[in-house]
Amino acid sequence: MSKIFLLRALLEQHHAKAILLRRVSSFAWATEGAASYVNTATTEGAASLVITREKAHLATNNIEAPRLREEERLEEQGWEFVISPWQTPLKGLNDLLAGKTVLSDVPFGAAKDVSAEIARLRARLSPEEGESFRALGRLCAEAISATAQTIAPGMTEYEIAAILGAEAQKRGVQPIVNLVATDERPYRHPLPTAKKLERYALLVLSGRWRGLVCSVSRMVHFGKIPAELERKTRAAARVQAAFIAHSRPGKMLGELLHVGQAAYAEAGFPGEWQHHHQGGVTGYEPREYLATPGGTDVLAAGQALAWNPTVQGAKMEETVLLGETENEILTSTPLWPVESVELPGLPPVPCALVLER
Repeated sequence: MSKIFLLRALLEQHHAKAILLRRVSSFAWATEGAASYVNTATTEGAASLVITREKAHLATNNIEAPRLREEERLEEQGWEFVISPWQTPLKGLNDLLAGKTVLSDVPFGAAKDVSAEIARLRARLSPEEGESFRALGRLCAEAISATAQTIAPGMTEYEIAAILGAEAQKRGVQPIVNLVATDERPYRHPLPTAKKLERYALLVLSGRWRGLVCSVSRMVHFGKIPAELERKTRAAARVQAAFIAHSRPGKMLGELLHVGQAAYAEAGFPGEWQHHHQGGVTGYEPREYLATPGGTDVLAAGQALAWNPTVQGAKMEETVLLGETENEILTSTPLWPVESVELPGLPPVPCALVLER
């Protein structure tokens, strides 16, 4: 329960008596990957953690308690269960917090919201979490590769999303972001529709496994790739290469956004960065926090980043682990053609282009 020490340090810093963790991501982080959700789309789970200076409690209802005990084995980790009837699921939690000054990762009563600080704690990955991220990256890459080989013209975006979701799920990965755009759909977040694939598909996956979240996007074209799509893809690749090559320990996220802005301009698309966020630090959320103008968060070795530059109609997205001496792309997909993008004074970065089928 090493995460408990980090949380108790936060207690001391804020002179509080208890920390409440209700987010699915925080629960997974603190419990070595346990799942607190029932509804997979929810931010807050059906179980909460309460950490004081003396104890570590798990508050849940009588429906969830057996699974969390027997399958997740959380009592063995040292969590003391506080169980409420399903009719009054928050009774035990409210009793635990009564009379205490409380910090929380979500808005909850009079508790002080420290969600941003807890996100920074979640982003400090241990070597073991780094290994889990490597495994997750391989699984997500396999899922999106299998999908690209299965889809065919005439399929709807719904059908393509179903294939992508199934390929993730059968590998034990939960597809918490599953987006598909076919042909001329211009949206940065293309929720699947009944539109049928003619020649071109963009596939986007954020997969959750053991609480960690890995993101990858890939493009597939049936027949000869149009010159305009080729141009946009290579421009996005240059921006992606700049983000990845410059992402080193000690760099600030605000600096990296500036690097990306310059790369967009050099590639001939100076305003494109304004139409979508460019990514940031990942961990137990698709992005724990983003690269924003003036952002002062400093990167450290062992952290994971997911960059996702877009030029309308083309998208790059990889999840990267920062090493002491070099970066490691976790979502490599040998099926796709790769361009090795070279930048002055920096190691070349392999960027996946459009797969032609």
